[in-house]
Amino acid sequence: MQMEIIVSTPCRAWLTDLPDAVAIGERVVGAALSDAVPARTLVEVGVSLMDDAAVRRLNRDYRQQDKATNVLSFVGDDIDGPRHDGPLLLGDIVLAHGVLRAEAQAQGKSLHDHFCHLLVHGTLHLLGHDHMNEGDAAAMEAQEIAILAGIGIADPYLLSAEHSTPPAIAD
Repeated sequence: MQMEIIVSTPCRAWLTDLPDAVAIGERVVGAALSDAVPARTLVEVGVSLMDDAAVRRLNRDYRQQDKATNVLSFVGDDIDGPRHDGPLLLGDIVLAHGVLRAEAQAQGKSLHDHFCHLLVHGTLHLLGHDHMNEGDAAAMEAQEIAILAGIGIADPYLLSAEHSTPPAIAD
């Protein structure tokens, strides 16, 4: 499988606080996709690192929730759908800088680790996973923990429990 992961940074604060955000984004999304996507010529995922105001507008316009949130996933092609010429366009992941920074601080995590966690979370949504019920949420969390462990990041749910702050997955 070939992957094209396009990370854009319309919010420059991401690069101030996390100078390697583009490279980290490419690596983490690639890790989350590596065992999940069937062999295809090319898989594309877009990642946009935005400010809170831009994410608030997207959340309002697409989810009717007038507030900034940490991560939004916009699903594209169905991974199990019929094959077609051209790349499998999985979709886009959007992250809000201020929300992620505040959550990381409140949960006693580094911005890097929280960023990686929400990239994995958003990627799993693109792959069709959700957390609408307790069983699905547990399965998704287990996948997140395994993928993050594979790239050297501790269980984000354990860290949240230690700080008495629930993990902030608001999508």
